[in-house]
Amino acid sequence: MVNKKANIKRKKILQYYAVFQEEDDGGFSVWVPSLPGCCTQGDTLEEATNNVREAIGLYLEETPDKRYPSEARQKQFLVPIRVSYA
Repeated sequence: MVNKKANIKRKKILQYYAVFQEEDDGGFSVWVPSLPGCCTQGDTLEEATNNVREAIGLYLEETPDKRYPSEARQKQFLVPIRVSYA
């Protein structure tokens, strides 16, 4: 009897933060700060989100010898800071 579990490759689930910037002429630019050079764009927020997901996957495939830890495991976090000024 063949052990089917031995033939199944486990997928890793990683989480990265992407920065979305709405452009003046329409659409969105997107980049992933923890993956240098990983950036894309899209005409809509949905398209930009799909494109950055694909860009991250391609980035990780093209650099298999490097380790880019998921940001979920790093001790970094984003905090919105409100500032009033005159």
